[in-house]
Amino acid sequence: MKETNPDELFDVVDHEDRVIAQAPRREVHARKLLHRAVHVLVHDADGRLFLQRRSPTKDTFPNCWDSSCSGHVDAGENYVIAARRELGEELGWHDQTLPLRPLLKLPAGPETGYEFIEIFVLGPLSGPFELHPGEISEGRWFSPDGLDLLIKKSPEQVAGALRHLWLNHRAEILESST
Repeated sequence: MKETNPDELFDVVDHEDRVIAQAPRREVHARKLLHRAVHVLVHDADGRLFLQRRSPTKDTFPNCWDSSCSGHVDAGENYVIAARRELGEELGWHDQTLPLRPLLKLPAGPETGYEFIEIFVLGPLSGPFELHPGEISEGRWFSPDGLDLLIKKSPEQVAGALRHLWLNHRAEILESST
C-alpha cells in the first residue's frame, strides 16, 4: 500500500480537465488547484453498497464514511488505471479484469475538493476484502435507505464527495447497480 506522501505529484488541470502542470499534493491542496480523483462504488447482488470508513489519520474527512474506494489520480495516470490501483491499495483487489463500469464524472469545485471525480461502478461482488488500516478503519454494506438515513441524520459522518454524489446522483447509482 502506498503511504500518503505530501510530495507525490498530481496533474494540475484546467476547467476542461486538461493537464496544464504538475504539483506536489501539499501544494495542490493548499492552493485549491484543480486535480483528478476516482471513486469506485462496489455493490452486491442485493443492491447494497460497500462503504469504507476512512482512517482517523486521513488529512481530509477522517473517520467519515466514503465510497468503496477512492483516491487521487497520480501524475501521468488516467482515471481507469487510478481506479484499478486504488482497488488494490484499499480493498486488496488486484485483478485487472474486474469489470469497472464508468458511471459519471463530477466537475471540480468546492463540493468535490476541487477534484474532477470519475465514478466507477463494480459488481455485483461480495468480497472478500483486505482492508488496509492506513486507509480504512472499517467497511460495511449499506442499503440505499440506510445511506439515505445516515446522510439525513449524521451528514458530518459522510465524506463530502460521497454526500454530494449520493444527493445529486442517487438514481443513476441505483440504476447502475441493478
